Amino acid sequence: MSPWTAIVRWSWLILSASPGLTQSTEPPRPPLDYVIVVTGGEILDGLYPDSHTHFLTRTLRPLSGRCVGTVTVDDREEDLTGALRFALGRAPLVLVTGGLGPTPNDITRETIAAFTGIPLRECESVVTAMERRFNQSRDQLRANLRRQALVPEPGGYLPNTAGTAVGLLFHTTNATIVALPGPPRELQPMVEKELVPFLQTHFGLRPPGLTVTLRFVGLGQSQISQTLQEQVELRPDLVITSQFDTGGRVDFTFALPGRTASEKEWLDALAATLRRQLGDHLYAEDDTTLEEQVIRAFARHGITLALVEIGSGGHVTDSLSGVENLERVLVGSYVAPTERGLRQLLQLESSNGSDVERLNEIGRTARIRSRSNVVVVIGFPELDHGQPRSVRVLWVDADCRETRFPWTDSTAASHALLTTRILDWLRHQTGVSR
Repeated sequence: MSPWTAIVRWSWLILSASPGLTQSTEPPRPPLDYVIVVTGGEILDGLYPDSHTHFLTRTLRPLSGRCVGTVTVDDREEDLTGALRFALGRAPLVLVTGGLGPTPNDITRETIAAFTGIPLRECESVVTAMERRFNQSRDQLRANLRRQALVPEPGGYLPNTAGTAVGLLFHTTNATIVALPGPPRELQPMVEKELVPFLQTHFGLRPPGLTVTLRFVGLGQSQISQTLQEQVELRPDLVITSQFDTGGRVDFTFALPGRTASEKEWLDALAATLRRQLGDHLYAEDDTTLEEQVIRAFARHGITLALVEIGSGGHVTDSLSGVENLERVLVGSYVAPTERGLRQLLQLESSNGSDVERLNEIGRTARIRSRSNVVVVIGFPELDHGQPRSVRVLWVDADCRETRFPWTDSTAASHALLTTRILDWLRHQTGVSR
């Protein structure tokens, strides 16, 4: 997904049985309820999105973890204490993110210790790890760094391979509070490598079973869900999670608790059914992005590409940045806010031709200049005989093909949706097969 798209996620358990399929002999474990407490005034101020809730719920759901609430609070002791009271009234597990760093407003460690009555003590192994990380003796370590070596005792910590703030484990009589670092580059590997094994041992969460992820474009969640209900008899132990973004892409992940041959056969049959019913909209059956799928198709066919962007403002080029083998496919990109600016960039005289003729001329010139096999020209939003505004897109090679996509406004969401539609069109133009 592009970094500027907003992601919303929802999940549910399907409770219909599948006759004739071998069911798991192990009774399903009850879900583990937990609450997420996100700390950080910058999130409340709208400076950063809360990515932690999405990541944690998506990671723990296939393990039978069930998030029953989430709350975001400022970095103030009274706010965090109130959130902890709320959380412990709802679940036996509380996950707190942020506030473990070296700055004065990083108060999570001391606040949870005071709330639980569990003392903090300097951990020898954490200090030793800091000495190695900074190549300094403990006497030379700054006090604010060394403060991060304070861990609950009894309790413990989760190692941090990407930073200095270790995770903290507070065990009360009836619950466990886990404090995790705030930066996603530290929190996410800690959750996957340390927290998940801890929860499997401490709470008996089942290990990850078989999963299959199907990625769709051009369909809504409700339409995919309806197809599932009408075409598939779903198992009672199947966990379905889905996520969508404002660019019109939807991911569905199906998970079973075990890893038996019969479970794999069942998931394969499920994927085959959706492939038959929705195959034109199904662009990947793994973690492959739409951008990667398009570039792979161009590379597989030996097609080189140049982009000419007017109405899309360079967003299509930006979406392809970093895709593997991009240098084999994308020769270059011409971006300008107006057709006039684009013509100046290509050293073309003004033209009185029709919209298609002018864009085709731009495409043919860009193809010669870039020496690419294909040029994709994305025009400026325009009216079409009183119809709603749309963007004309041309595929220019020895011939010229065109299409139009609706256009609403210049918001990030509109650009995201236009980018997705253009990429999906390119996927079909190159005859992409999964």
